[in-house]
Amino acid sequence: MDTPLEDPAYEVGTSKAAARIRAAATEVFAAKGYGAASTREIAARLDLSPGAVYPHYKTKESLLFAIALEGHRAVLDTITRAADSATSPRDQLTAAVSAYVKWHAHHHAIARVVQYELRALSDEHFKTIAEIRRATSRVFERILEFGDASGEFHTLDSAAATLAITSLGIDVSRWFPSNAYSDPDLLAERFVELALRMVGNI
Repeated sequence: MDTPLEDPAYEVGTSKAAARIRAAATEVFAAKGYGAASTREIAARLDLSPGAVYPHYKTKESLLFAIALEGHRAVLDTITRAADSATSPRDQLTAAVSAYVKWHAHHHAIARVVQYELRALSDEHFKTIAEIRRATSRVFERILEFGDASGEFHTLDSAAATLAITSLGIDVSRWFPSNAYSDPDLLAERFVELALRMVGNI
């Protein structure tokens, strides 16, 4: 059975024009919030008429869904590939947390939109995104279970640790960059240290 990551029915739009519209919408949504933004303003950023958006995205909500789908797919793919690149639980957690934090730092505008504007989605679209978010959490859950089973980790509460790790990574998009942290690599190193302490590996 296809997942929302793979199902062609959930394509976000592959044309260059659609990509430009999503990029402009991301900037507007990140700056003003979804509720205060309009498709007219998004089109104006591209020197287009509002009608030029509709062949690609019929509504503002469908545009938000495309952005959310693209962003959540990218996060899941990024951390899955990172975890698969390592063998030991410690190395898998290090790779996955590092990739997760760096993604939210490098793509903080789209991350802020896809993480904090979800309630504006329709019920059907929200369910699709929620499924991808659960799949993302399961990547971390499996790593922690692997580490606990092998004796490499001593996690007090795996569910709480997974929630803490994902919440910390998501929150990066809210404030990055800051005076204290403007280097994604350094930030990822610090968050990896915190994650390893949560699982009793330091």
